[in-house]
Amino acid sequence: MSIDIMNKKPKKVTQKQPKIQITNRLLSAEIVAPVILGILLLLTWEISVRVLNIPPYLLPNPILILETMIQEWDKLFLSLLITIQITVVALVVAVVSGVLISMLFAQSKWIERSLFPYAVVLQTTPIVAIAPLIIIWLKNNTFAALILCAWIVAFFPIISNTTLGLNSVDKNLSDMFKLYGASRWQTLIYLRFPSALPYFLGGLRISGGLGLIGAVVAEFVAGTGGNRSGIAYQILMSSYNLEIPRMFAALLMTTGLGIAIFVLFTVLSDFLLKNWHESAVQKDS
Repeated sequence: MSIDIMNKKPKKVTQKQPKIQITNRLLSAEIVAPVILGILLLLTWEISVRVLNIPPYLLPNPILILETMIQEWDKLFLSLLITIQITVVALVVAVVSGVLISMLFAQSKWIERSLFPYAVVLQTTPIVAIAPLIIIWLKNNTFAALILCAWIVAFFPIISNTTLGLNSVDKNLSDMFKLYGASRWQTLIYLRFPSALPYFLGGLRISGGLGLIGAVVAEFVAGTGGNRSGIAYQILMSSYNLEIPRMFAALLMTTGLGIAIFVLFTVLSDFLLKNWHESAVQKDS
């Protein structure tokens, strides 16, 4: 009987552990401190605008921005959905193309040394400079042009980080795979891919924000209106019409989308790495 009781106690503790961990994380300094600082900044902003009587067309107060966002929610959210579509498609294309090219680089150093500089050139070319050309070349398909612009910005972190991860395999494990006669593809799937996963997820978090930036910049350049207009078009039109509270509301929604993308990929990274990688294990401890 005493043995059964001792076996039952740990089960009750383990059931409470996830809830305790979630509560502790929500109350941790890395979450509470930014929230408190953000609230103080918003209060300072609100009070400063009211005390100094700053007109809304120069700097609207946070409450007015929130009210405007609620009033204009239907139009702004529809435009934000277009930007989300562009960002998601560009990220998917960047992930697929980046991983495939990284796999190719991992098979041959000569291929990596020959092609990687062109990936660097693609990354260092200002998207603002080439976006008008891309939109002109694909004038019959503006949506594809916007995706291409966002893909150019989001592509490099994926290929760079994944290639680094595929080449960062432990030498002892690599020698063991060779000793047991593993093929090149077996080594790639069972050794290099797990080794590259943390690097890939780090690049994915970077590419998520960059993909959104690329989509917004491309929408600025394209200046497309109508039902297929993104959130950048709403920002442009609001600034032209001096509807500054509406412009800030659109900016707030864009910023919120960027934060949501980063949080989503951070949670995904922690979920995939929590049981074996040091970076995620340290966060849970």
